[in-house]
This record gives sequence, structure tokens and C-alpha cells, in this order.
Amino acid sequence: MKKDALAGHLGIKLLEVKSGYAKATVKITKQLLNGAGVTHGGTIFSLADVVLAAASNSHGPLALALDVNIHFLKTTKEGAILTATATEDNLTRKTGLYRMEVKDDRDTLIAIAEGLVYRMDN
Repeated sequence: MKKDALAGHLGIKLLEVKSGYAKATVKITKQLLNGAGVTHGGTIFSLADVVLAAASNSHGPLALALDVNIHFLKTTKEGAILTATATEDNLTRKTGLYRMEVKDDRDTLIAIAEGLVYRMDN
């Protein structure tokens, strides 16, 4: 995850990684807003994608996303601190399925996402 240049550029900080689980956070700055003045959907998606990557790669073999879908539930604004978690729902030799939740600093659910990864051979 130290090689994830986009996460670093956005200010995403990985807080915790354990087998099949990851947690990360980002503080919403002016640069992370869209034209409507709320947190850009790409920012929220990127945060969810970072925890997906960390959780799915926690087992060792390289895992790459096959499909990720997200549901945006609430908006946030500059100054908000968003925290995302990824939890493993299913793991096979070749795939993994993960549920991601993004919450704000008031513990309000901002987005829910699901990611399917392909686990590469070593």
C-alpha cells in the first residue's frame, strides 16, 4: 500500500490491516470537493477502493478488483473526516468478496460498496 500514489495524493491514511479487514481515513479538503461543493464521488470511491485493496491483499497473493459497485447515501463537505472499512464476506482460492462502508466523523453512513477481487497465482 505504500506504493499507492493516488491514495497518498488524496491524503488517504491506512489505519489498520488484518486478515480480510482494513480501515482508512481521509480529511475532506477543498481540493476533494466537486462542483456542487460536496465531497467528490471519486474521493469516496477511492477511499473505499483503498480499503478493498488492503483487505483483499492481506492474505499474500496479489488481488486485483474485478468489479466494484458503490451506493452514495449522504453528502459531506469540506472539513469532514471520512473513515472506510472493508470486511471480507467470502474468500476462495481465486476470488474474494468484500463489503465496504464509508462513514463520517458523526458515524453517519455515507456510502456502501461491494468489491469482487481476483487473486493472482504466485
